[in-house]
Amino acid sequence: MGVSFRDAARFWLQLGLTSFGGPAGQIALMHRELVERRRWIDEERFVHALNFCVLLPGPEAQQLATYVGWLLHGRLGGIVAGALFVLPSALLLWALSWLYVEHGTLPAVAALFDGLQPAVVALIAVALPRIARRSLRSAVAVSLAVGAFLALFLDLLAFPLVVLLGAAVGLFSLRPAAQPAPPSKPVSPASTLRVAVACLVLWWAPILLAGWLQGWRGLLAQQGLFFSETACVTFGGAYAVLPYVADAAVTRFGWLSSEQMLDGLGLAETTPGPLIMVVQFVGFLGGWRGTSAGSPLASATLSAALVTWVTFLPCFLWVFVGAPYVEQLRGSRRIAGALAGVSAVVVGVIAQVALWFGAQVLLRGPNGEVDTFAVLLWAAAFIALAWKKVPSVAVVLACAAVGLIRHSLMSA
Repeated sequence: MGVSFRDAARFWLQLGLTSFGGPAGQIALMHRELVERRRWIDEERFVHALNFCVLLPGPEAQQLATYVGWLLHGRLGGIVAGALFVLPSALLLWALSWLYVEHGTLPAVAALFDGLQPAVVALIAVALPRIARRSLRSAVAVSLAVGAFLALFLDLLAFPLVVLLGAAVGLFSLRPAAQPAPPSKPVSPASTLRVAVACLVLWWAPILLAGWLQGWRGLLAQQGLFFSETACVTFGGAYAVLPYVADAAVTRFGWLSSEQMLDGLGLAETTPGPLIMVVQFVGFLGGWRGTSAGSPLASATLSAALVTWVTFLPCFLWVFVGAPYVEQLRGSRRIAGALAGVSAVVVGVIAQVALWFGAQVLLRGPNGEVDTFAVLLWAAAFIALAWKKVPSVAVVLACAAVGLIRHSLMSA
């Protein structure tokens, strides 16, 4: 594909610093940068990877970055892409968590978020029609997208079931032209096994060490086990699993209060990277409250690091084990049909998320009326992205700066 490792690493770091807006916004940003602007990967390869990542537990945007990094530069490329997608968010949220427990609420962060959110809505609005044009090429595909939108909007079906139904319909009803499998040697089961064992060892070694040092009722062992469990069942994005996490963290373990959980969600939404990063905040406050290693800050940092590790390490396992086989299946018309069904469903899912997120951002006046500032900023961002072709990063940073300037003027 002719992409240097250095250029790719620089892009993954840039993505990690600017990937705001949850999976829909992050996927839109990657599509714009990787497919349209840089042309590092073609549309069919991008959609094929996305469809596979949607089927996995965990943050699909981070897994998509890992998959594309693997396509470009093998496992090392996948590790760099996936790690840099998460690392800036993890470091920033750690700092915000410490400021939160020391100083309480952070008005400047809220102001930053006020500027970022309209930019994210604009990114999704620009990307959605383009993805739809390439994914909805038949009446069946359009019906799947509409059905997925209504099922989620009306809360009729859970996200995983919607995706599985889309795959089943596509398997029997869609027959797109399958892409030829890449000219490479067959996947080695022995290599797959080695990768799986290495990932499992890396995943579970810190948990076993914590259990051995502190006992299985200790804070670190409890956090490691619980968040390993959630990493395996996080289908449908962070919002699908957050009620379960909140109930367990507040009621069963007492790591934080319900008000603190809501504050943590707000902080996670203001940082780049996956929204599921809120679990790091949960781990941090649990470690601060139930000091298990030296000072409260040291304990909180250790807990936050462990929770982040067991949440995202499994993502590399799913991708590195599954991606080579998924690439080999690109030559199967049946598999192509199933993934085309998932692709159609994804359009409906993104549309539903865009509508929900857009309403939250643009109708956030005191009584739910239109927020004039947000609408004007969204319109400016949309024009810059769609018509002026301004790079996504520049638009996101400019909107963030506008939010901060507005806060400063109103506070003066």
